[in-house]
Amino acid sequence: MTAPSPAESRLEPDRTLVHASLTDPERFAELYDRHASDIHRYIARRLGAEVADDLVAETFLAAFRRRDRFDPRRGEARPWLYGIASKLVAGHRRFEVRQYRLLARTAHDPVAEDHRDRADDRVAAAAVTRQLAAALARLSKGDRDVLLLIAWESLTYEEVAQALDIPVGTVRSRLNRARKKVRKALGGVDPTDAGEELPRG
Repeated sequence: MTAPSPAESRLEPDRTLVHASLTDPERFAELYDRHASDIHRYIARRLGAEVADDLVAETFLAAFRRRDRFDPRRGEARPWLYGIASKLVAGHRRFEVRQYRLLARTAHDPVAEDHRDRADDRVAAAAVTRQLAAALARLSKGDRDVLLLIAWESLTYEEVAQALDIPVGTVRSRLNRARKKVRKALGGVDPTDAGEELPRG
């Protein structure tokens, strides 16, 4: 049996690739190619690029080892991979909180590239960065995971529930609680509603 072409494999659902990898482990590399850059970006925003390099490798290694337990009813592997990544990020929780506290004091993001090109965007963002970073540092791990998976990665409530293995109702309550705290820190402004970018760090 010949392996599918790159164009054909892009059309295959994630669940098909996971299942195929049980008998042909090299097929798992297609999942890596499909999702690694998104997982890397998410971890780098939270912990920095150097840590992200290692944790992306750990995420996919853990996923590969557990691929026989992947529920094909999930369809997409994306929430599953974000869930594994979030658990690995939790092992660095103290470092993440320290980064947010540093950002709150200095308004300088020490771990992420600034993707904004225009100076006025940087100035406008700096106006709320300290308060927002301080609010993120004060959130519980669970509330912060939900908020960042939705705000940064645009996961649906259902996908976040899958990723974190919690009920959808818990996702809603954690997001509501996190938004209230962030809004309070920003004097009533909710950056997840207003299209502002949450700080990376």
